[in-house]
Amino acid sequence: MSEPHLLYQVKNNIASLTINREDRRNAISIETIDLFLQYLDEAERDPEVRVILITGVGDKAFCAGADLGGDADGKIQAGFESYAQLLKRLSGYPKPVVARVNGACMAGGMGFMLACDIVIARNDAKFGTPEVNVGLWPMMIGALIYRNTLRKKAMEMVLLGERLNADQAQEMGLITRAVPADRLDDEINRVSRSLAEKSPIGMKIGKEAFYAMADMPLEEAVDFLSGKIAEVASTEDAREGIMAFIEKRKPVFKGK
Repeated sequence: MSEPHLLYQVKNNIASLTINREDRRNAISIETIDLFLQYLDEAERDPEVRVILITGVGDKAFCAGADLGGDADGKIQAGFESYAQLLKRLSGYPKPVVARVNGACMAGGMGFMLACDIVIARNDAKFGTPEVNVGLWPMMIGALIYRNTLRKKAMEMVLLGERLNADQAQEMGLITRAVPADRLDDEINRVSRSLAEKSPIGMKIGKEAFYAMADMPLEEAVDFLSGKIAEVASTEDAREGIMAFIEKRKPVFKGK
């Protein structure tokens, strides 16, 4: 029996989803996408899960893109639609999502990576959108590239189809930080544990507000956020956090 294309494990309030296709440079197949959607639903329902961590097996590639397979137009289109669904699901996920970029991240892998909230990469990782080199264009992932990077730099990257190093990717805003390979897991653990200690309900309301206001005019955004601060301030976790601060102790958040 072949191994699953995606591995799932929950430990210390962190759900790890690992693309398990090292022989295909962790390109995501339709099976991978289906498993992602299944496990993301499972992790959202699980109150023990506070953080999602996404990575790929091995040390060569995080995700080389989409491997949707098939020659039939209908099958290919269905694959694109499934991939689009995954991008939307990750982008709107209520719990913080961290990408552990352990190697090359190309094409569809870029959109997949940008749908995460925090991206921590090895400083020798490579990034790129090479679609233009084979007569294609990074369509769906373009929506995420445009929203996460400098517009002119994004267009240059897409038009040239050249590879970027981690420093260039960080300068553009594609990743949040780059660390040496021997420090990657320590940094991932530090960030993931820090996120897991925060209030789940506070993070959920905050994430929703952060992304919802992105395209609002300033006045509308301020009015919208005034309602959101009232919402988050009324939670049990907010009251617990304030009391813990006053009492000089560590808060115990329950996600309520």
